[in-house]
Amino acid sequence: MEPHVSDHVRIFDTTLRDGEQAPGCTMTRDEKLEVARQLARLKVDVIEAGFPAASPGDFEAVRRIAQETKGGIAVAALARCRDGDPQRAVEAIQKAAHTGKIGDGKIFVTGVEQAVRIRTGESGSNAL
Repeated sequence: MEPHVSDHVRIFDTTLRDGEQAPGCTMTRDEKLEVARQLARLKVDVIEAGFPAASPGDFEAVRRIAQETKGGIAVAALARCRDGDPQRAVEAIQKAAHTGKIGDGKIFVTGVEQAVRIRTGESGSNAL
């Protein structure tokens, strides 16, 4: 029996979080909200809204994006496996999670040993 193959490609957009890693590329809260609105218009499946533990401004941007995003689009928040980070991510999206807008509030944790760098095929700590 062949494994099930979906004919649907899911888009997990990291512009709001990973896009800020490029030198000189920072966005205000309002700019992030505008980008999130455009991503929602494009109907991406998941918007990775940011890293709430990084700063109060990032926390507020993630919170607002989670509250304003509609149409079945999931909002994700990045957190390291360090004290305080997962809690800040939950705080940022918790209120929106209770509205049913962003799924059922799952938190996924992946260890470093499961990391894979797609371009090179490196895995584990070599991929970091």
